[in-house]
Amino acid sequence: MRTNYCGRLTAENQGEEVVIYGWVHRWRDHGGIVFIDMRDVTGLVQLAFDPQRSGEMHSIGHSLRSEDVLRIEGTVALRPVETINPDMATGEVEVNVTEVEVLNRAETPPFSVEERADVEDVLRLRYRYIDLRREEMRDNLMLRHRVTRSVRSFLDSHDFVEVETPVLTKSTPEGARDFLVPCRLQPGKFYALPQSPQLFKQLLMVSGLDRYYQFAHAFRDEDLRADRQPEHTQIDVEMSFMTAPEITALLEDLLVSLFAEVSGDELHKPFPSMTYEEALLRYGTDKPDLRFDLPIVDVSHIFRGSGFAVFARTIEDGGIVRAIRAPGAAKLSRREIDGLTDFAVSEGARGLAYLIIREGLEVKSPIAKFMTTGEIDSTLAAVDAEAGDIIFFVADREPVAVPVLGAVRNRLARELDLVRPGWKFLWVTDFPMFKLDDDTGEIVAEHHPFTLPNEDTIGYLDEEPLRVRGSLYDLVLNGVEIASGSLRIHKPDLQRKILHILGHQDHQMEADFGFLLEALRYGAPPHG
Repeated sequence: MRTNYCGRLTAENQGEEVVIYGWVHRWRDHGGIVFIDMRDVTGLVQLAFDPQRSGEMHSIGHSLRSEDVLRIEGTVALRPVETINPDMATGEVEVNVTEVEVLNRAETPPFSVEERADVEDVLRLRYRYIDLRREEMRDNLMLRHRVTRSVRSFLDSHDFVEVETPVLTKSTPEGARDFLVPCRLQPGKFYALPQSPQLFKQLLMVSGLDRYYQFAHAFRDEDLRADRQPEHTQIDVEMSFMTAPEITALLEDLLVSLFAEVSGDELHKPFPSMTYEEALLRYGTDKPDLRFDLPIVDVSHIFRGSGFAVFARTIEDGGIVRAIRAPGAAKLSRREIDGLTDFAVSEGARGLAYLIIREGLEVKSPIAKFMTTGEIDSTLAAVDAEAGDIIFFVADREPVAVPVLGAVRNRLARELDLVRPGWKFLWVTDFPMFKLDDDTGEIVAEHHPFTLPNEDTIGYLDEEPLRVRGSLYDLVLNGVEIASGSLRIHKPDLQRKILHILGHQDHQMEADFGFLLEALRYGAPPHG
């Protein structure tokens, strides 16, 4: 019977007879004594096979190889002071082995478990069970477990009820493609795997459950990228009779509790907030990284009617000119500046103009000769430029200029080492309810069709729906969206109107969402 775990042995266990299990992690011979680092789920401990204590044990120790599975009996001893390893949690002790049982021999693995070099993803995935033996992967799983445990404890203490919603469900048009599962009992018909529990949790609110949560599996048949996989797990919550500020405040409490418990970091609330339009105007993205500032400035008014035809013509054609100050960037080489230009072009821009600011605020640039002194001075003032900076410009249509400079901003921060350590949270609110589909030109939902419009813009629904803002709130951490939510529509007439705006005919509406529309008629509470 196991008495201890490898990674939990300390100096307090000195002199104890222990039984431990694990894998051979590292083998070495130092002057006749064989040392093996043995690994289990908690970490490593050093085993000592000393021929002066037992020639038989020493011989067995010599025969062991990487990833062999062992049962060890031995005595915990303090290491000599000069051999203490401060990088190991068990670095003060070792186990003098008195008995070994080889539970299983291992072939040479396709890659080393202790290897620090990169291993190809294909190889890691083929031998995932070996990959998960690596310290980094084990720590990831343990961190995930601690996060799950902490979140569940917090939500339980705030009267949330954990409910598992169905995985085999009806296909509904929510944006992404569904994964379909054929139904054996009804040939030609299919279940869909849920893209989210959205409709189920709304029905739970109609049922009066009040507060729900779930660690929900979601499935989306979309193209892969670094932050998008076909399957993911999300912490899913829904609350009745709560305003948007009350919901965001509760989620801030959850995160403060989570970070304190899991990482020991102290977060400060309330988290800052800005509207969707403010985020785009200032940072060129609705997911700004606030670990660095680098604001984007609209300088269109400075170059309206300018002698610099590129800027003036863009503005005349309805475009904009945006600028960003890169502090200390004057040290960049021409090759590095050209690399930034190529990057901007790859993001969709026609080019990237710049002004290098020298001592005395003198400017150097191929475009400076086309600008008046007044235009240059106004630009320097608009972006608070200083000697040693570079001002970069993008002139284009707003849908192009905004995201391009947002991408340039992020790249500049990395190249100029401007990213400060720490956690920077931001609520982004007041997203548009609708947008035009790039391919069809039709109105589609920005997030999903169940979002409650903001009271101050709901009057535009009939005539100018693109001006309507939703009761939406995204939480961004260090430039990554980590949470998204909204208040939901809880009245059937308004839900029908939204679906009509999105092009759903009555018969289609009943086929896709009839169950929801019916539920909303039976006393659905405000929820989100």
